[in-house]
Amino acid sequence: MWALSTLTAMTAQAQSPSPGPSPARRRAHAALPDRVQVAIIGSGLGGLVAAAQLAQAGLSVAVFEGHYAAGGCATHFSRGPRRAQYHFDVGLHYVGDCGPDGAIPRMLREVGVDDVRFRPLDPDGFDRLVFPDLEFRIPASLDVYRDRLASAFPHERRGIDRYVSLLRAVTVASKVIERGGRPPLRDLPALALAGLRLAPHRESTIAAVFDAIGVRDRRVRAVMLGQNGDYGLPPQKVSAMLHLGLAAHYFRGAYYPEGGGQILADKLAARIEALGGSIHLRHPIEKVLIERGRAVGVKVSPRAGEPARDVRADLVLSNADLKKTLLELVGPEHLPSDTVRRTRDYEMTSALFMAFLGVRGELPGMGAHNVWQFDSYDMQDMYRDDPTGPIQTHGCYVTSASYKDPAHALHHAPAGVTNVEVMTVVPGSLERFGVSKHDVATWDYRKNEAYRATKQRIEDDMVARLDRLFPGAAERVVFRESATPVSQVRYTQATDGTPGYGIAATPEQFFAKRPGYRTSVPGLYLCGASTRAGHGIVGAMASGRAAARRILRDQPSLRARA
Repeated sequence: MWALSTLTAMTAQAQSPSPGPSPARRRAHAALPDRVQVAIIGSGLGGLVAAAQLAQAGLSVAVFEGHYAAGGCATHFSRGPRRAQYHFDVGLHYVGDCGPDGAIPRMLREVGVDDVRFRPLDPDGFDRLVFPDLEFRIPASLDVYRDRLASAFPHERRGIDRYVSLLRAVTVASKVIERGGRPPLRDLPALALAGLRLAPHRESTIAAVFDAIGVRDRRVRAVMLGQNGDYGLPPQKVSAMLHLGLAAHYFRGAYYPEGGGQILADKLAARIEALGGSIHLRHPIEKVLIERGRAVGVKVSPRAGEPARDVRADLVLSNADLKKTLLELVGPEHLPSDTVRRTRDYEMTSALFMAFLGVRGELPGMGAHNVWQFDSYDMQDMYRDDPTGPIQTHGCYVTSASYKDPAHALHHAPAGVTNVEVMTVVPGSLERFGVSKHDVATWDYRKNEAYRATKQRIEDDMVARLDRLFPGAAERVVFRESATPVSQVRYTQATDGTPGYGIAATPEQFFAKRPGYRTSVPGLYLCGASTRAGHGIVGAMASGRAAARRILRDQPSLRARA
């Protein structure tokens, strides 16, 4: 893997999708418009997809982003000199259903982006689950998954078959929903049967579903829950529909975008600009402008030596954190009291701690798959936290862009080094890390000794866990850096440091109980992980598409004036 020829190395570098300084610098210094038809707050994938959809429909759009890169949680960051750089993914580590007619490729093609290639992860085991005395590989085939479970746990065959039937039902239903519109007549019988199977569990947690279908063995439950870090909730809290939908999503194949997660944002941003839209990096929004009860634009935070600027708009679409959007950018004074109360009460998902590592040489046993390691079979353990003591970890997730995308090895890490990310679930409150909102706003938390000690302790634990999974890895670590929920708040303004998951997908906050795309404030729309499309990469992109379609339906006069 590492014996690359000079030609291969040059090719890998030439194919690197890194935006480099030029697009970022240009976007950071682009002149702000005085007026646009749609002002979009936040350049996460939801905001970018919406901007591309609206620009393609002929509307003038401007995207405002406080960070130095477009993409939100789908960005990467670079370390090291240009000829020997690391590029680490912040939030996009793998995605499902990216075959030729998959959900993400289809959404990209809708806005004219058709040159992103997706590399499949190991179809025989894209997720490797490691428990104290059991290992299980999740294949990209529901049939193989069922047989593998039944072989490992023959005494639970009945419950396994019931669980698999629910996964099949979710697959049928989700395909119809993703395509939108009225399903063809030939699909109605299968859709009706899927609805009947799922109806009893729509308001249930996945733990309650296991009880109902007779899955008793804690080891079987642990395997079925092995990807819980993808939604950041314990089984007693997470919506069964969210869990089933996420698991089913990956049985259509697990993939990684060639060149790294940043490429999706880069391609969308370039397309928006080609359609006449603009993207303004390092331009956070201070307020949504409200006049006579209507959103009429945004106030762009002042930069050094410059005054704040108002950008007028016919409509405002926020892809920013839901609570920040409504409670800070809009303000309670412009919202109904029940909206304010509900927004304040929304529960957030757990947060993540991420260790970004460079390991000299290879990791024998690692491949184009992810590793989930658990200290016990009780998934509730992953989320237990004693606020009176130090933060405890109960497992980890390991992934490597070097193995998932070997054609771009020199983009992900210098020659002879493996790019590795190790992460774990942690509480997201700033107080648990010993910092305040003021510390984050001023970046003073970086000098906080208590914070630094907590961060170092968890980072050391991640390296130790990697070493137990891949003996000898710790002594070969040549680069290490880590990010906490505090980092997430600093860069994305996410409430409680949630890593792109938005409000928690509990039964009380799922389906229609999540916010829609149109708000109670005329002219103000929402997209992003907290809306009805759901969290994650696919959910965020789908929310942008849904919000754009809602705007175009609600505001036909805008297109006429474009």
